[in-house]
Amino acid sequence: MSEKPLPVIRITYCTQCQWLLRAGWMAQELLSTFGTDLGGVTLVPGTGGIFTISCNEALVWDRKRDGGFPDAAKLKQLVRDVIDPERDLGHADSKTHKKTDSA
Repeated sequence: MSEKPLPVIRITYCTQCQWLLRAGWMAQELLSTFGTDLGGVTLVPGTGGIFTISCNEALVWDRKRDGGFPDAAKLKQLVRDVIDPERDLGHADSKTHKKTDSA
């Protein structure tokens, strides 16, 4: 009997831009929301304006590609969509549902 390994999040941030606090805050948000459903969150220093977030090697967010930084709710939704698409995020999903309902 082999258990499926838990998802691992990797946040690569630019040290030149001093984005460590932003990366740490996003890691804390993910750990607070997903807790023991994650195998870990790793902060990786980089340079050149990099800010990427991946889950199990799948790129979830790229500052250059996606335009800036995700807010906490958006980041949680993106990670949820990779690790457990059926999971309800409660209040983090409410903004999306309201926009969808009014469309």
